[in-house]
Amino acid sequence: SMGIDNGTGTVIATAGLVGMMIGALGMGWLTDKFGRRKLLIGAVIAFSILTFVTGFAQDATTIGVLRFLAGLGLGGCLPTGISMVTEFAGHKKGSNATTLMMTGYHVGAVITALLAIWAASETVSGWREMFFIGGLPALILVPLMWRYLPESPDFLISQGRIEEARRVADHYGVEIEEQPERAFAGASPEAADHEKQGAALLLSATYRRNTIFMWIASFMGLLLVYGLNTWLPQIMREADYDLGNSLGFLVVLNAGAVIGLIVAGKVGDAITPRNAAILWFIGSAILLAALAIKLPLLGIYVMIFITGCFVFSAQNLVYAFAATNYPPKVRGTALGMAAGVGRLGAISGPIMGGTLVAAGIAYPWGFFGFAVAGALGGVAVSGMRTMRRGQGRDQVESAPVDSEDREQVSA
Repeated sequence: SMGIDNGTGTVIATAGLVGMMIGALGMGWLTDKFGRRKLLIGAVIAFSILTFVTGFAQDATTIGVLRFLAGLGLGGCLPTGISMVTEFAGHKKGSNATTLMMTGYHVGAVITALLAIWAASETVSGWREMFFIGGLPALILVPLMWRYLPESPDFLISQGRIEEARRVADHYGVEIEEQPERAFAGASPEAADHEKQGAALLLSATYRRNTIFMWIASFMGLLLVYGLNTWLPQIMREADYDLGNSLGFLVVLNAGAVIGLIVAGKVGDAITPRNAAILWFIGSAILLAALAIKLPLLGIYVMIFITGCFVFSAQNLVYAFAATNYPPKVRGTALGMAAGVGRLGAISGPIMGGTLVAAGIAYPWGFFGFAVAGALGGVAVSGMRTMRRGQGRDQVESAPVDSEDREQVSA
């Protein structure tokens, strides 16, 4: 109603994504400093209120600024949430915990698509209701989070609050390491890494290779998620599928994502997140390329569903890798930076799709372009190495490992 055309719409959407990128990059570091609980609750309050307020905005600039600020809060939620659930789930179930948590995103996407169908049918001002509805659920969550969300034992230990850490860990049946550093102790170059913190540690000798490949994989993973969620309906329209309501199509894609995440989590815990992620990225590439084949309507719906199973879980297996292959004191930073660098992919995906749509070649090149991104993601993941707890690469003597739970098969 305020004369927002496709161009302005893209700018507003991008403002939100840029905010999420900065939020993810900053939040990982902040949680490692101030604690996961406080920041997660704060982030939820911030993005809910800002989303709600957007419903009252009178011009496009205001909406853009509010989306950017809401993005800061929202971007911080994901890495913080993942580092918390992984810690409480323990190493053996890290993938399943991560992917299970992420099903929430896709259940939300399905509900949002259904709400959008409803809002579109109601009135011109339907978009305002979308923002009001968007702000409410999280605010209802806040009191529950305040009451039930524990602080991370790893964080408490890093602050020297050993007693509190022990209480929380006992209550939730989590094993803790009193000197988290020692669990990842290494001989030779790794020994020097102990002094390093945050991003410096991520790029130190022990972790550099994993970190860089993980960033590339994350970029490709989110390029797929956002590129497809933004442009799939348009590309299908160019392929002359009369899908009537293109939003129904996103419902199928995201429903596939929920199933895919549940399966990916179990597979990731069975064969390590790294190996599962390679399968998932390569599977995505093959399926995306195959979408260029003309099929009857039912066939294409089935294909989209299966594609959703692969495309959306690949990225989450990268998060599961980050959560299970970095020491506790930088886990938040590792996840935050993976999510933050990934946001560049989240911004590039829609731009790539939009460019191809504008050029009139989105079908079939959109699918081939996304397939190439999937293949590159698979190559990047295969460059990552699973770290065994208590073991640097060139370890001479391994730190004592106190329980089989700390073991993880080295790739």
